[in-house]
Amino acid sequence: MDFPNALLRYMNEMRIATMDELKNLLKTRSRMTVFRKLKKLDYISSYSHKGKYYSLNDIAEYDKYGVWRYESVSFSKYKTVKKALTFLINNSSQGYTASALSSILAVKVSDTLLELVKSRSITRRKMSGSYVYYSKAPNLCKKQELTREDRLQSLDKEQIKPDVLMNELKAALIIFFSTLNEKQRRLYAGFESLKAGRGGDELLAELLDLNTKTVTKGRKELLSKKVNVDTIREKGGGRKCIKKKSPTSSKKSKS
Repeated sequence: MDFPNALLRYMNEMRIATMDELKNLLKTRSRMTVFRKLKKLDYISSYSHKGKYYSLNDIAEYDKYGVWRYESVSFSKYKTVKKALTFLINNSSQGYTASALSSILAVKVSDTLLELVKSRSITRRKMSGSYVYYSKAPNLCKKQELTREDRLQSLDKEQIKPDVLMNELKAALIIFFSTLNEKQRRLYAGFESLKAGRGGDELLAELLDLNTKTVTKGRKELLSKKVNVDTIREKGGGRKCIKKKSPTSSKKSKS
């Protein structure tokens, strides 16, 4: 068997694979043998699922944050969560909250952020009741902090609700938001956007450090009245294991 070509065909077909699947394909029990073959193909490993899944850089379709998700598995062009967080924070115009970074990477990041702060790879400041993470470079950190302050002040002038979104309420809203799980955050942001009216998606995305598309999706889900409450997982519930078809089953289904 031409193992390099067989491995390449397999990865292009399956997109991602586990170590056991690759061992079976290459007919070996050695992890080192698998890694030697993968290295020639410029492989990547997932930062989610404890690095259990592998793919190739040529297959990955990274978004603007350098993240590629296939089914429930996440990969980063910066390899690890630490490197991804450091890059995102250093290249942000206004820093990030932990909830925003968790939403981008789709994994829990609070412990990793604390490690980065302790190692002085990044800095953090408390604003409106939540920690915001900034670059360790003093000049860039100050610029990010001022930009965030300016944007929060500009939100006070917007018509989300007259005389209601004061600093105290804004802080309370952000704290409450941080206690929700991923789906609840999306739906809550969509609900507040509906209350805000025109331009609400952008306003809530700015306030809660979310992608505008996330707020829009939450708003549309509420308007569709098809929200399945049973699928809102409890905090800490984790992701379900994914199920992938084997090449054999794929061929059977096609035939």
